[in-house]
Amino acid sequence: MKFDKPAGANPIDRMRVVGRAHPRIDGPLKTSGRATYAYEHKDVVANPAYGVIVASAISKGRIEHMDVQAAERAAGVIAVVTADNAGKLGKGKFNTAKLLGGPEVDHYHQAIAVVVAETFEQARAAAALVGIKYSRKEGSFDLVEALKEAPLAKDPNSPDKDAPPESRTGDFQQAFSRAPVKLDELYTTPDQSHSMMEPHASIAEWKGDKLTVWTSNQMIDWGRSDLATTLGIPKENVRFVSPYVGGGFGGKLFLRSDAVMAALGAKAAGRPVKVTLPRPLIPNNTTHRPATRQRIRIGAAHDGHIMAIAHESGSGDLPEGQPETAINQTRLLYAGPSRLTSMRLAVLDLPEGNSMRAPGEAPGMMALEIAMDELAEKLGMDPVELRIVNDTQVDPEKPDRPFSQRNLVQCLREGAERFGWRNRNSNPANRREGSWLIGTGVAAAFRNNLLVPSGARVYLGQDGLVTVETDMTDIGTGSYTIIAQTAAEMMGIDMEKVVVRLGDSSFPVSSGSGGQFGANSSTSGVYAACVKLREAVAQRLGFNSAEATFEDGQVRAGNRSAKLVDAVHAGELVAEDTMEWGALGKTFQQSTFGAHFVEVAVDAFTGEIRVRRMLAVCAAGRILNPTTARSQVIGAMTMGVGAALMEELAVDKRRGFFVNHDLAGYEVPVHADIPHQEVIFLEEADDKVSPMKAKGVAELGICGVAAAVANAVYNATGVRVRNYPVTLDKQIAALPVVA
Repeated sequence: MKFDKPAGANPIDRMRVVGRAHPRIDGPLKTSGRATYAYEHKDVVANPAYGVIVASAISKGRIEHMDVQAAERAAGVIAVVTADNAGKLGKGKFNTAKLLGGPEVDHYHQAIAVVVAETFEQARAAAALVGIKYSRKEGSFDLVEALKEAPLAKDPNSPDKDAPPESRTGDFQQAFSRAPVKLDELYTTPDQSHSMMEPHASIAEWKGDKLTVWTSNQMIDWGRSDLATTLGIPKENVRFVSPYVGGGFGGKLFLRSDAVMAALGAKAAGRPVKVTLPRPLIPNNTTHRPATRQRIRIGAAHDGHIMAIAHESGSGDLPEGQPETAINQTRLLYAGPSRLTSMRLAVLDLPEGNSMRAPGEAPGMMALEIAMDELAEKLGMDPVELRIVNDTQVDPEKPDRPFSQRNLVQCLREGAERFGWRNRNSNPANRREGSWLIGTGVAAAFRNNLLVPSGARVYLGQDGLVTVETDMTDIGTGSYTIIAQTAAEMMGIDMEKVVVRLGDSSFPVSSGSGGQFGANSSTSGVYAACVKLREAVAQRLGFNSAEATFEDGQVRAGNRSAKLVDAVHAGELVAEDTMEWGALGKTFQQSTFGAHFVEVAVDAFTGEIRVRRMLAVCAAGRILNPTTARSQVIGAMTMGVGAALMEELAVDKRRGFFVNHDLAGYEVPVHADIPHQEVIFLEEADDKVSPMKAKGVAELGICGVAAAVANAVYNATGVRVRNYPVTLDKQIAALPVVA
């Protein structure tokens, strides 16, 4: 099925199941320990061995010699695999660095060997016996220095491959120079780690030339394809299985070393092998959100209307990497006739930078939404009103291209009313409660709506059950539940009559989980398959499918009706389809919007920051399940607090690695850090985006929230911090004098 015109009325619009709050299908399985994660599969393979990865101790250079003899002689050791005996390996489409290093080393903690033994403890002990002689090379590890000579980078997400590296509308320099009110500031965001609860883990088993990998991966088809490419075997010889994923946040979008080393280890050992990445290996061995340096210039008239806006960002990555697209939202969020956006990409020899929850917009809005508050202060204008004044209903760079739906103003107004914004003291450092300085902050939220082709297969069995199969993953987002809701709505049955099977490459290829595209795209694929199944049911029953309605387990057309199960007396029915996307995404700009409001308390003596309450108002099309959507938003808000106040990978600029590569040194928010959180979803149904009329909401919750926290801290203290995270050492010397 191809979605190439606005959706008309369809069965989803009944909203008997879709749009209702249903508890997650996988909830009882996870809370009871019956949901099987990658490393936990006990019955799928017999007598697995254990692999432990040996990681590079240098960031750039060469392995001159690797002595594995002591490891091979160690108790329980079955095999040791290195680049010398692994055979010729390729590199996956989505991998920047090769996943098995040697003899050249690309980054610190790159996998350079795997030791396979009878037990994990034996493998770990033997891995410590591997002797390695390196020759180091000088590397580039300082983003500030590297950006001095970094070239402009094209937007890797742009559909226009010939687009220039700078985006210009109007004459920014001229408009900025004549603007009566100007802002010109530099903002920085640090490298950040995904820090998901479940580590990267895989079990690999070969049967002849066929390979099965039980793994923790967000994108089954991507991982399967890249593993086949890496090993140099046909894709059809690889099966990926990932029914439950304990968090990913973008860190498991791509094939990683656990799967490759498990496959290589299993081949060498002649038996199944389990590999997991220990926590201290993950920040340097896998991917991270790259640091950015962002210059923002805004020129405005006295009434607040933006005359000129420029956002220039710089980030770094390994050779052949991509920039962190922190300018995404600035191209679309606010009106203004004269505009300039650009990115620079420096070559760094740090571990690979890549997608982390809301790549681009999350760090970009950390800067842009502070800049908007700073501009509001220069104008003597309320920050909410400044954002409203600069709303636009068309793409600012392409005014003939309207937004499919844009309710940013309603988000801001409703949020301000619900949060009590009118009681805010606009003069910083003027509200106290004992030793605490109290402040409130706001930020807009923005994330583009992305669409990815997605397929599904549905069965109607003689037992009356509808079974859905798709390689879509559930990374804690509620995919099982919203897919079941979609099938139930389409087939007119209760959710208890739906069975959902996910995360297996033997199922139709779906969108996968990521980029806020998973829910809308995957349910649209299920919708398409169910349309075909409805047609097959109607045909089997002798009904006109165009007239047939499916409700309460019945099929009705005209004055005739039959039970749904009557259609399968002669055998089950099967239907399969893929939702593909037409040109509506080019005709209409499709985006999601929101507003974040935050209240903080800052200790007047120490500068200690405490978030007290948070509100998010979201406009993201139809909400498929308010319960799972709220969970996604509050989780994203929590990550935003971490980004604002504590998360930072510390770079050793001499040796080229992230020093705080565990959860003791890399701090993330805990329950005690997060107070009352409220989420409001506007009533929307966007017919330009999909038959579900939904747009996804998961990443919208992190976009802007860090800036709302930073703006609240400024309102509380009068100290403006532009370098994230906003830690007490950056403001304590400038705090107001305590009487």
